Amino acid sequence: MSAVAVFSYTQSVVYVADNILKSLKDIIRLSGLDPTKLVNDWAVLLRGLSAWIESRHLESVTLEIFDSKTDGLLFRWDIEVVYTWDVSAGTFWTDTDQLKWAIKKAGLFPSQAEYRVSVHNKPGRPDVSGWSSCTLRSTDGMVRQCLGTTVEHNGLSANTTYWRKA
Repeated sequence: MSAVAVFSYTQSVVYVADNILKSLKDIIRLSGLDPTKLVNDWAVLLRGLSAWIESRHLESVTLEIFDSKTDGLLFRWDIEVVYTWDVSAGTFWTDTDQLKWAIKKAGLFPSQAEYRVSVHNKPGRPDVSGWSSCTLRSTDGMVRQCLGTTVEHNGLSANTTYWRKA
């Protein structure tokens, strides 16, 4: 018995974009924060991520967790998109265990903590309705930790890192 599987780049784009957002939701929820804001913005976020992955302009997605009183960065998650799509790879997975381990290590955040999702695109990216520009908070005094690949679909993948206080 043999089987044939056909994957399109568009399927890979949707899978990776959706699982980046699911990973962010897990990070937010397991960190003790309310994911309602992310869920309410899901359609806009998915539209932007999908468009920019499809056009290969998306470089990374950032989740900043910050103190609402001081605006100081408490923790930051970066998810870098890697474009080595290969239909012959035939693999797709999301490594939630790596995320859960890192979240547990980071601990829960204070009740006044808030979060924001932003992206970094290559120049010339198409405009997507609902998105605007912003400046990331400083990571001075923080240490960057790499988890490696956490989302994979036929070589189109996402590598996750986080920033914590030194």
